[in-house]
Amino acid sequence: MSSTPPLPTRRSELLARLAEPKRYDLAVIGGGATGLGVALEAASRGYSVVLLESHDFAKGTSSRATKLVHGGVRYLAQGNLALVREALHERSVLLKNAPHLAQPLAFVMPSYKYWEAPFYGVGLKLYDLLAGASGLGKTEFLSRRGTLQCLPTVQPQGLKGGVKYWDGQFDDARLALALARTAAQQSALLVNYCPVTGFIQEDGQLAGVHARDEETGQTFDVRAGCVVNAAGVWVDELRALDGAAAGKTVTPMVAPSQGVHLVVDRSFWPTDHALLVPKTRDGRVLFAVPWLGKVILGTTDTPRNDLAREPLAFKHEVDFILNESARYLTRAPLEADVLSIWVGLRPLVKPPEKEGRSTKGISREHTVLISGSGLITVTGGKWTTYRAMAEDVLRHGVDAELLQGRGSSVTAALPLVGAVPSRHKISETSGLHSYGAEEDIVRTLEGHDRWLCPGLSEAMVRFAARYEYARTVEDMLARRSRILFLDAKVAESMAADVARLLKVETGIDPQLGAFLALCHIYRTLPS
Repeated sequence: MSSTPPLPTRRSELLARLAEPKRYDLAVIGGGATGLGVALEAASRGYSVVLLESHDFAKGTSSRATKLVHGGVRYLAQGNLALVREALHERSVLLKNAPHLAQPLAFVMPSYKYWEAPFYGVGLKLYDLLAGASGLGKTEFLSRRGTLQCLPTVQPQGLKGGVKYWDGQFDDARLALALARTAAQQSALLVNYCPVTGFIQEDGQLAGVHARDEETGQTFDVRAGCVVNAAGVWVDELRALDGAAAGKTVTPMVAPSQGVHLVVDRSFWPTDHALLVPKTRDGRVLFAVPWLGKVILGTTDTPRNDLAREPLAFKHEVDFILNESARYLTRAPLEADVLSIWVGLRPLVKPPEKEGRSTKGISREHTVLISGSGLITVTGGKWTTYRAMAEDVLRHGVDAELLQGRGSSVTAALPLVGAVPSRHKISETSGLHSYGAEEDIVRTLEGHDRWLCPGLSEAMVRFAARYEYARTVEDMLARRSRILFLDAKVAESMAADVARLLKVETGIDPQLGAFLALCHIYRTLPS
């Protein structure tokens, strides 16, 4: 394999560019899936773009998904065919543009009542129909024997059969990183650990943002003709800041919902097929998804009022996942079997009149709003449709005359950094497969044959520091590599070695102590 030499991400050079007296066409606040998608969409059309992220890219929700690239099977039941059709199209684009990070995955719904297979099967046949030429495989009705062949550790007692269908799987944090690096190839300037602290206003209209580098304390005035608020569940904080400048009170638009995931060993689920239970005893959904050599069990949908950067699971959520898993797996995982627990906050958009505590009925679609000062806020949606959301944001910007028209989108046919078909399955492995076309470049670096653990070499740490914006141990072990999400104790055991390498590469404190505290959170279940 070969690849274009990667662009260095030396922080001193990034900050020097940020300090230049330049007026950008577009300033994006937020380095999650949505913000990165907007940056790439705009840069690829020739706009000058700067993106500022307060923490690390994909630090929040965008690294804590269920790792599924999907059209939204459950949205079929809601009758939202337009959303499903759009997501299925975007699923095919993502799998094509990042084949090293996103791949097809077979799902099986086991049936324990005679009506379940035909009932769900008809819906999944419609799913195939909506996908059209973008389909990944045909839905199949399975016999009891066929279901057990696909799911050897599923509960056999009372099993009638099942339905097999296809969706996609991906590595969310590394996909976010690929978006960032591809946007940089398109001349966008992206800086992590550089929060926006305020807005520049001229005659009541936004003219840019104030920002501060977290490492040095250096401040910047970044001017831009258009400012996009893509801060995920935190968009209301920026909307309030924008409103305060105009003397207005802003009504919150986000109703955060919490999704909890438990990771266990593959011995509990030794198959490349994922499990989907569309309706548990209390009406929720249960997944068992093979991912990077482990199994993800989840997820929940619990309302929250707080917006912690590291939200914690509630005990009843963990109990729900373990208890429901015990109903469907022949060997039920116990609390002691959980290798890592992580929580993501979904930015669900609520209508102004929405009251109450349930989030099930709140829209999973995205929303774009433009304030009186010209701040474009985008939130909601899901990972699969990040590119369509970015197109919509730019369309709003052009319609509001905050951006000049620059032709149509090209990102549907724009491969992301490293895009070559992987020789490995995401469900089975981790490590070099996620570098795609850049694998050979990683192998040329010092330490390529010294492994800190299976799937992580010293060379991969050096590559992350030089070319992937990594600054801290958490950046490396949570998002450049996914070890924290796979096994918190293993991540803890190698953290000091990673810190040593990062200190040599970056010259700054890699925040080892903070990461060790984080490992404790990821391996401790609520009591």
